[in-house]
Amino acid sequence: MPEQPPYEPEGAIAGTGMGGAMDLAASEATTLERAPGGPAGPGPVGKPRSLWSDALRDLCRNPVFLLSGLVILFLVVISVRPSLITSGNPLSCDLAKALEGSQPGHPFGFDGQGCDVYTRTVYGARTSVTVGVCATLGVALLGSVLGGLAGFFGGGWDAILSRVTDIFFAIPVVLGGLVLLSVVTSNTVWPVVGFIVLLGWPQISRIARGSVITAKQNDYVQAARALGASSSRILLRHIAPNAVAPVIVVATIALGTYIALEATLSYLGVGLKPPSVSWGIDISAASPYIRNAPHALLWPAGALAITVLAFIMLGDAVRDALDPKLR
Repeated sequence: MPEQPPYEPEGAIAGTGMGGAMDLAASEATTLERAPGGPAGPGPVGKPRSLWSDALRDLCRNPVFLLSGLVILFLVVISVRPSLITSGNPLSCDLAKALEGSQPGHPFGFDGQGCDVYTRTVYGARTSVTVGVCATLGVALLGSVLGGLAGFFGGGWDAILSRVTDIFFAIPVVLGGLVLLSVVTSNTVWPVVGFIVLLGWPQISRIARGSVITAKQNDYVQAARALGASSSRILLRHIAPNAVAPVIVVATIALGTYIALEATLSYLGVGLKPPSVSWGIDISAASPYIRNAPHALLWPAGALAITVLAFIMLGDAVRDALDPKLR
């Protein structure tokens, strides 16, 4: 009988035995994880990406977001420092130059009062951006708090808030502005901002309520509740961060709508009033001269249209980035 070779465990390599094979496997796994083309990819091994990091990456690659962001950044800069691109005074007018066209130093011509249309268009951005941003912050804050509490606690509070929002939804926005702002004598932006917040919070409230109701049914919320976490901790630490994305999307899109609403109310004479500088006021004042001096109307109207379009495009880009169903 030929002599049988001694038994050697399968997987043993060069006398290393089972322990050596396990060490080699671990070494290969470590090498694979550290490889640039490995499953873990570059960067820390196994580090998951959040919704916000993915959204930021998508936004940086979206040309619509970049273009609208540059336009909005320019509007913000000239709103804070209009003297960077104009040295004129928007309230300085010369009736002798009324309705004249473009001239050196006055590229947009003059309006019916002899005011420089270019200077008033630049300074009008401050009013529109201030109203849009302040109204959006107020609407988002009030609507998110009320809607979030209603969706989290439910019961009678939810029923009462639902009926109140139905009442506010039944009020026509423009008609409500004509009634409420017609008795206001203040010449600042704050009555307009307050009116927009008063009639704008129900939309954000419903969005926040639905997001909270969806988020509180997730397993991690039930686990936190089972571990004895308080209601405030669950709402602030677990539900709010996961329910805020739809609110941000709706608020971003609504910002452009609020700017258009301020111009509409100013055009109708119940928003901002002269001597305030507003695109709506300038459009209203230039309307009778649309045939003889269209430049007095087209420049502020064009600035208003570009601003509203930029904010709506920004909101659409943010929605696409934050909506997992569109990935």
